[in-house]
Amino acid sequence: MMKEKSMVCLYAQVVGVSVVLIGVFGLIVGNESVFGVLNVDRAEDAIHLLSGGLLAWAGFAARDLRVVRAVVGGVGVAYLAVGVLAFAAPRMFGLIPHGYDTVLDNLIHLTLGVLGIAVGFFLPERREAGSQQA
Repeated sequence: MMKEKSMVCLYAQVVGVSVVLIGVFGLIVGNESVFGVLNVDRAEDAIHLLSGGLLAWAGFAARDLRVVRAVVGGVGVAYLAVGVLAFAAPRMFGLIPHGYDTVLDNLIHLTLGVLGIAVGFFLPERREAGSQQA
């Protein structure tokens, strides 16, 4: 069964690989703020590797477009929750040792959340030219 090529898959691929790279960068940098702007710590790096890996898997390997949509939307819900919660509890109740100390951290999570939900659950399907139906 061939997987349909779609904007949802492309989103999962691009965002998934980007988030994995952010996690790898964070592991290299260590537990400190990057340029005093972005929070970096091991717990968040692990979450980036897991969520980015899940998105990348969905975009590149999942055979069913419904699975891709569910993963993109589900990860979007998680990132939106983190973005909203971080304003009230920047250390995520002790889970993130350094906490989210900048608005930019929260805005990135909120943006990824809203985009993931929009793409995963609400984006109408448009197939790329030359794609086959599953």
